[in-house]
Amino acid sequence: MTSDELRSLFIDFFVGRGHARIDGASLIPENDSTVLFTTAGMHPLVPYLMGGRHPAGRRLVDLQKCIRTGDIDSVGDPSHLTFFEMLGNWSLGDYFKREAITWSYEFLTGREWLGFDPALLSVTVFAGEGQVPPDEEAALLWEEMGIPRGRIHFLGREDNWWGPAGVTGPCGPDTEMFIDTRKEPCGPSCRPGCGCGKYFEVWNDVFMQYNKTREGSYEPLAQRNVDTGMGVERTVAMMNGCESIYGIPLFRPVFEFLEKASGLDPDSDPEARRSMRIIADHARSSTHILGDDMGVPPSNLDQGYVLRRLLRLAVRHARKLGIEGPILPDLARLVIEGESHVHPELARNRAFILSEVEKEESQFEKTLQAGMREFEKLLPNLLRNPSRTIPGRVAFRLYDTYGFPVEFTTELARENGLEVDAEGYAQALDKHRELSRAGLDRKFGGGLADHSDMVTKLHTATHLLHRALREVLGDHVEQKGSNITHERLRFDFSHPRAMTPEELSEVARRVNAAIEADLEVTFSEETVEKAGEMGAIGLFKSRYGEMVKVYRIGGYSMEICGGPHVERTGGMGRFVIQSEKSSSQGIRRIRAVLE
Repeated sequence: MTSDELRSLFIDFFVGRGHARIDGASLIPENDSTVLFTTAGMHPLVPYLMGGRHPAGRRLVDLQKCIRTGDIDSVGDPSHLTFFEMLGNWSLGDYFKREAITWSYEFLTGREWLGFDPALLSVTVFAGEGQVPPDEEAALLWEEMGIPRGRIHFLGREDNWWGPAGVTGPCGPDTEMFIDTRKEPCGPSCRPGCGCGKYFEVWNDVFMQYNKTREGSYEPLAQRNVDTGMGVERTVAMMNGCESIYGIPLFRPVFEFLEKASGLDPDSDPEARRSMRIIADHARSSTHILGDDMGVPPSNLDQGYVLRRLLRLAVRHARKLGIEGPILPDLARLVIEGESHVHPELARNRAFILSEVEKEESQFEKTLQAGMREFEKLLPNLLRNPSRTIPGRVAFRLYDTYGFPVEFTTELARENGLEVDAEGYAQALDKHRELSRAGLDRKFGGGLADHSDMVTKLHTATHLLHRALREVLGDHVEQKGSNITHERLRFDFSHPRAMTPEELSEVARRVNAAIEADLEVTFSEETVEKAGEMGAIGLFKSRYGEMVKVYRIGGYSMEICGGPHVERTGGMGRFVIQSEKSSSQGIRRIRAVLE
């Protein structure tokens, strides 16, 4: 089975059960400061999970691009990816556990669908904790499907609880489905989720039946929802009997390229196999981050930092394989050619992708040269050290300051009869990760997961700002991203130069005039085509599905949007632009507040 075949089967199955197909959202969350990337299908749907009416209805099915930065260090093993595709079916206050579990079982085991042997299927359910009881209802439903109690495992919060997208919001227990790979168990406590590889997770049904409050309590949701996720790569791997997710047809062209370029056989060389897996994943992740319609270039902040790290790790492992010279553009082309039929934005943004990876690889080569020079400066003193050991803090400084990989330091040390204090390096790295992990993986604040008064006002203000920018600078201005917290808004837009003080003053004046006019904010549900004919601004119309919400702010602004809005602009406060600066080439960034 190919990835294309699995996507079609899944979507056809749920469309046949009354679900409307919608398009997935951008990898870069819009108006959401809680995460750097879209890590699950629920993020763009939070307003509807909280009770808002989705234009496409109450039963939805989609394919969502996801990135999870927390898995970067695990890539290279048989089961982890940073970028992956997630198939999902959704119930927004419609069906609940019985239908979700029944359909999950039918799709996994039905002969006309995936046809897994039911005897190989094991599941986990929530064991209960604190205010939330064990999910006996889910366990009983699995028993009805024919899964014996011995293959139904009750696990705790870490395994079977899906938290809110932000600090607060919809959450609940989940049930996860695993295929037994028939490997030998790792011991008497071997079970689904233990990580030994015997059990391979393919699907996850989340039952959103609670709302987590700011006080930390769990209240029953007025609207109970179902959010499921089937990993495309994982499931295709199981369908094909692959030893790892990297054995699926999707990755074959990249591995063939790497084997030819390196002359190494990953089947007989475990280190080469791990490096090839890392290159394959990181090249794919980077291509999708750059190719997204809200794509970001490499940088030292936020998403750009993660992208830079992925690209440089790919280059580093290519050098470990003995591959010299530029490699990233060739890898990006393979990803574009292999996946643009599913993700057409890759083809649309091809020139940007190739230009950025070429620049980053060239810059990293200069970084490596700078690190070499610094190492050579340090070498005389290092050679005088009686222990013949490079301190861990020195190796880490080469990495942190110069971007010089520790593997390169270790290799150079060995050539000079030295060794690196690996434990000291690990301690320095762990300390660095502790300080930066919150910034990389979860950035709490507000966004679409938060409908507080201030976030709602600031979100509405982005509409007024967008309109004012187009009036003052021209219709070439397009939104390229936004980020909202309780304190401020950040708005990225296309413009080739810095704005003048006069232009900034005029934009602020127009936004405040619209606020003072106490304009009514209304919306209507329209087809995408009708919204376009009406003149609604919407850079990412496809993400909303066939029907969209068009918000009007008086006669001043009209945009496609799914976020929270005030009812009238009066009382929003005084709009003040705090800064305007470059975000990346051709993209400017405004930070503003409401006083």
